[in-house]
Amino acid sequence: MAKGKVGQTVESLGEFLKEERVASRLSLRQLAQQAGVSNPYLSQIERGLRKPSAEVLQQIAKALRISAEQLYIRAGIVSPDDGVGGSVEIAVLNDTGLTERQKQSLLDVYSSFLAMNTAERSENDEQPSIPAPPQPKES
Repeated sequence: MAKGKVGQTVESLGEFLKEERVASRLSLRQLAQQAGVSNPYLSQIERGLRKPSAEVLQQIAKALRISAEQLYIRAGIVSPDDGVGGSVEIAVLNDTGLTERQKQSLLDVYSSFLAMNTAERSENDEQPSIPAPPQPKES
């Protein structure tokens, strides 16, 4: 069965989490307890069967004592490209006053604005410059 980009991202996130958990010498059960998630749910994340929310990633990062941003990048929530988003996305994800649905909506709108601006810049770069008409000479 072929996997799309999202499936690959989730799977690689799971592999990364498992490596970090093993490196931290934590059992699956211990990490699940420290992160405040169920043992089966964490197992499914590690196996690439579930895509965790930003809030769950933040809890897991705290339990593993690693950067939540690192997990957001691995999960495909934040772009690792320099100069593209990042701080806005992280601020939205860390805002405890927003629900997960509101966070995702804001990130979707922000992403569409970035894409629209990039497309407009590309169009402007491709259009040939039209010289201004000559001005009549004053006598």
